[in-house]
Amino acid sequence: MTLTAAALDDYAREYYLAGDVADLGIEELQQTLSLDAVAAAAGGCDRVLEMGYGTGLTTRELLARGLGLEVLEGSPELARRARAAHPALPVHEGLFEQFVPERPFDAVLALHVLEHVDGPRALLRHAAGWLRPGGRLVVAVPNAESLHRRLAVRMGLQEHLDSLSARDGLVGHRRVYSLARLGDDVRAAGLRVVDEFGWFLKVLPNSMMLGFDEPLLRALFGISEELEPSMLANIAIVAQR
Repeated sequence: MTLTAAALDDYAREYYLAGDVADLGIEELQQTLSLDAVAAAAGGCDRVLEMGYGTGLTTRELLARGLGLEVLEGSPELARRARAAHPALPVHEGLFEQFVPERPFDAVLALHVLEHVDGPRALLRHAAGWLRPGGRLVVAVPNAESLHRRLAVRMGLQEHLDSLSARDGLVGHRRVYSLARLGDDVRAAGLRVVDEFGWFLKVLPNSMMLGFDEPLLRALFGISEELEPSMLANIAIVAQR
């Protein structure tokens, strides 16, 4: 998909606004549970830019945690929904690659962005320029080394850990990451890695977890703190300019 405003609107309607995506509940629950860690990573920052609005869950939850949030959204439809849901929220409408802020931010949140774009390193370098000196970039991506991908390779269901599945295609993933690859991309943008973390012990593909009840899903999230990030479904790096 070429990243234009119209194409982003199409994607939003197919996924975020479709209302019939079977595994969206699984994704949104573990995303919700991750936001304490994300907010802590951006803690103490007055102006925080969230890259992308999506379903609005992250925006709503981070505003509830008191972050001085602004949103950058390339889909006109999602930008309109963000403004309607949060009239006081500053919403910058435009493509990430073309955005230039009027003044720098204290923190930028690139949560599940890099796996979707054509040039992740170029975007990271561009986003680094949005930060004040000492500002923080929090980057989260799907983990190529997640337990469920390791099992899939062992069972012969996919050839390599970073092979893309049918679901990856559905949600517009162009790549998945290891912590090493993510760290390389972040450092190539001139940023210093100061922390890394992960969340959600994904034992099976989402399609095989649809019958899991919420207490079990919450337990799979909760046990994450006892494990290395490289085993988990999502990995994140905190970097500083």
